[in-house]
Amino acid sequence: MKCRICSTEITEFMTFGKMPIANGFLEKNQFEDEYFFELSPAFCDECKTLQIVEQPEPDRMFHGEYAFFTRTSNSMVAHFGEYARWVQENYLEDVDQFVVELGSNDGAMLENFAKKDIRHLGVEPSGNVAEEARKYGVNSVVDFFGAELAGKVLEEYGSADVIMAANVMCHIPDLLSVGEGAAKLLKPKGVLIFEDPYLGDVIEKTSYDQLYDEHVYVFSATSVANIFGRHGFELIDVLPQTTHGGSMRYVLAKKGQREVSPAVSKQLTHEKNLGLEKLETYEQFRKNCERNRDDLVRILKEKKAEGARVVGYAATSKSTTVLNYCSIGSDLIEYISDTTPIKQGKFCPGSHILVKAYSKFKENYPDYAVLFAWNHDQEIMANETEYKDAGGKWILFVPEVSIKS
Repeated sequence: MKCRICSTEITEFMTFGKMPIANGFLEKNQFEDEYFFELSPAFCDECKTLQIVEQPEPDRMFHGEYAFFTRTSNSMVAHFGEYARWVQENYLEDVDQFVVELGSNDGAMLENFAKKDIRHLGVEPSGNVAEEARKYGVNSVVDFFGAELAGKVLEEYGSADVIMAANVMCHIPDLLSVGEGAAKLLKPKGVLIFEDPYLGDVIEKTSYDQLYDEHVYVFSATSVANIFGRHGFELIDVLPQTTHGGSMRYVLAKKGQREVSPAVSKQLTHEKNLGLEKLETYEQFRKNCERNRDDLVRILKEKKAEGARVVGYAATSKSTTVLNYCSIGSDLIEYISDTTPIKQGKFCPGSHILVKAYSKFKENYPDYAVLFAWNHDQEIMANETEYKDAGGKWILFVPEVSIKS
């Protein structure tokens, strides 16, 4: 396969096997018709971009029954409040300000702009979450962002001061169209800002669950600079984030329009030291994934043999990769507890483990809980003191498999 960015032949360095749609929670009568694809990451030696070889069609992943709502996480809502304030303080300079968010979900980010009467538009391909955003006063359009939509937005709303995104850019296979659209829509000194899971953290923590159908890319500062440089952008700042187990916020502007922060060159040097530009780094990552998989399955089988009850905590998108790569089913995990109503009573993609309401977890605490939402571990463990007091223990798998009280 050729790279989606520069059309160079890319090197596939491993496969996670057949994988279902990560957010494709299903009824029992849908098991036979469940869709699977081969989840194989590859590395482009030319533009230094990590990408998955095959990605399902967008309408299989983003649709009217999309199962992820930002507002289910208090920590993410708080983070987006900080993100919005930071954007307002640093990049909204004109009197008539206009902000566009890509993948605006249920409006948790843009609500912060709407409350201040800042002109805004959320571009969200999943109709059900876009409708939820409108309940909070967020102006939303159900569509995918690219060069064509950018032209329509420009005609109706005028040029944008800021185009922003969070945990979305990595979902979009046609980033060249996004770059073209952003260049068209932004004012001369406008900025493109987005944050996504950071490749350096994925490699260092062996957090392979960041790879699933929606995440067609895992970015580094190097790859971001290469991708958007093709449309006249330059990377002017990078800001590490703790969200999603390690993310990076990237700020891009049209070349020569804004000062470049010293943080950029520092980050690029750091990535060279990590070996993010070398194929052998990803070959070692494959070996680390295999060891992590074997360790997790071994512990689950040991607890099963001991007669312990093991459940999963949080039916996340990322858990789909773990469960299917490790071939974990209801024989090892009794059920998965989740607070999202649209998932409850359904079965996890591929593994077909039943998702139960969080109340079931509290009614009868298990001996062990596999923490699939490990990127929210501090928030979760702070809220689960009763589980700990009852003797419950957590099974963790990032950065390595371990048991924690």
